[in-house]
Amino acid sequence: MKVLRAKDYKRMPWKNGGGETVEIAVFPEKASLGDFDWRVSMATVATDGPFSSFPGIDRTLSILQGKGMRLMIEGRAPALMTGETAPLPFPADAATSATLVDGPIVDLNVMTRRGKLAHSVQRLAIDHPHRAESLGGTTLLLCHGGAVRLAAGETTADLAAGDTAVLTGATAVTIEPAASAVLFLITIDKPAA
Repeated sequence: MKVLRAKDYKRMPWKNGGGETVEIAVFPEKASLGDFDWRVSMATVATDGPFSSFPGIDRTLSILQGKGMRLMIEGRAPALMTGETAPLPFPADAATSATLVDGPIVDLNVMTRRGKLAHSVQRLAIDHPHRAESLGGTTLLLCHGGAVRLAAGETTADLAAGDTAVLTGATAVTIEPAASAVLFLITIDKPAA
């Protein structure tokens, strides 16, 4: 189990369609923005505007901070996303624009290369010990609010808000919150044959 502290994330400026963002990105080892197979990032979106298009990429969005945004996704009914909304998956090559509800938001953006990898994002709001099963591949546990202690086999780690634990292979993890906590469980794996 590897722990990435909030201060360890690679920070990079990113212009997202019509809105300026400041993005915090977590990359797989030796991957770059141009050749990634998966990417997890947090971005501050300050203005309305279209989303960048990434053909051949699947994408899941969650709201971490702010009132939320209204999404217009090509071929779908308009969607309102808030921090309480379940993560929203959609093809990243669909034309999408966003209108902020009330000022800037911070979003959680998970992207995987279609056909090579599959991913899922689950929001966990817990106030008692929780056991999470990894299906293999790579599992990320992002601590969004509160603080938790993780136990995987003989290994333990403490996460504060903004920290992420990265696990590989089929590993069961026990999550013990100090009080109440909100986490995002992200799994990235190869699609079934």
